[in-house]
Amino acid sequence: MTKLSVSFYALTLAASVAFAGVADAKTVLRWGSVHADSTVTTQMMMKIIKDVNEKAKDVEIQGYPNSVLGGSRDLVEGVQAGITDMISEGPAQFASWIPLASIAEAPYIYRSVEHMNKALNGPFMDKLNEEFLKKNTRMLGAFYYGTRQLTTTNKEIKSVKDMAGLKIRVPEVKAYVEMINAWNAKATPIPFGDLYMSLQTNVVDGQENPLTTFAGQKFYEVQKYVILTDHIICPNMIFINEDAWKKVSPEDQKVIEEAVKAGIAWNDEEVKKSEEALKKDLAEKGVTIVTPDVDSFREVTAKHLVPLFADAWGKDTWDFIQNIK
Repeated sequence: MTKLSVSFYALTLAASVAFAGVADAKTVLRWGSVHADSTVTTQMMMKIIKDVNEKAKDVEIQGYPNSVLGGSRDLVEGVQAGITDMISEGPAQFASWIPLASIAEAPYIYRSVEHMNKALNGPFMDKLNEEFLKKNTRMLGAFYYGTRQLTTTNKEIKSVKDMAGLKIRVPEVKAYVEMINAWNAKATPIPFGDLYMSLQTNVVDGQENPLTTFAGQKFYEVQKYVILTDHIICPNMIFINEDAWKKVSPEDQKVIEEAVKAGIAWNDEEVKKSEEALKKDLAEKGVTIVTPDVDSFREVTAKHLVPLFADAWGKDTWDFIQNIK
């Protein structure tokens, strides 16, 4: 074989190997989350990733929980810019860019977890995606994160009438503040790190959070009552950068969609079971669990919030979601 033939053969072989390497390379999607390894949310993420990586032909997802890729704001900005391919976050985190998204976490917008799922994984998801796609982001699905409940230190609450004048700690979020105002109580924004001491010293009479937070922060040490107001049924959502999504073949897109659907179904059942277990555990710790007249809370909240947020949500959006059966 001549030197020219050898050189040509070597170049051809190198090109073939390089082409094979490109052909065999998979699209890698990085999925970021602020949630810790031990949470149901992260367990769901890892189940979806395992499912996709086993079944997809040309896609590999890598998971980064524990805020490895940044905090909530970093992730929300990153998925729009394409710095992060996928994230799981609350929809209200997008509210400054997409005002409509805030209604997905509005007080009493959902009747139940099942209603939330039908809305956010159905007709309302389509409406939201019209807005998210304008920000180069696609919503793949919504999952149940937990229900926020009212807790009080010394007063048992049976209806919204019992709320008059109570000081209730809320995060500094307009919808939360206005919800408490609708209950004729006094909304008191306090940094979360100061909340335990504020409850212990009666700076505030109560607070509201999911039961997991109430238990995890040991608020049961300084509070006697958990009032099952069910005022915010919290969703989180799985988002993907639209440019990243377009790189995935239709076949692998279907694999991802099916894995997300299965993961969400598993997550929702696990969260519901954990909340029921927490109620029993808190009762054993001496906390009184109260089921109030929830409709009394729902009626005044909707009457107050719907006109107040009409510009951000659109005047017909509340009714649109309420009418989803």
